[in-house]
Amino acid sequence: MELHWWSVEVLDGATLSAARWQDAHGDALTEAALTHGAYEWHWHQHSWGVLFEIAFRGDGQWPVFRELPGVRAALDAVPDPINGLMVYPGRGGSSGRVQPRRPRPIAGAGAATLPIEPEVIGARLAECHPAATTADFTAA
Repeated sequence: MELHWWSVEVLDGATLSAARWQDAHGDALTEAALTHGAYEWHWHQHSWGVLFEIAFRGDGQWPVFRELPGVRAALDAVPDPINGLMVYPGRGGSSGRVQPRRPRPIAGAGAATLPIEPEVIGARLAECHPAATTADFTAA
């Protein structure tokens, strides 16, 4: 029997930890998973947050579970709604890393340097007059 694993990583937020999020929503997520065909599940607490791994017997059960109103509400309530939720197929840590795959900040906040207009350097030609001769001085 082949199991189809899915992982939900919830990272700690600035004001709320992922462990408190698990306390509030973990039982509802586990119950929803069990009543919609989950064969196996695991909760893991880490220093960076929590990981919920769910295994279904068929690959069509995950989309049904994911679209449940209780599941959607729980995932919408993660402590960091911008960068604090990662949902992906497979078991957590399948990349071989000990740390979670956090999004890395873009150097310089993603901004490109503005092009600097080159300084305009002007040149002015000097006026040129013919040299005065001795004849010009005697005539005056």
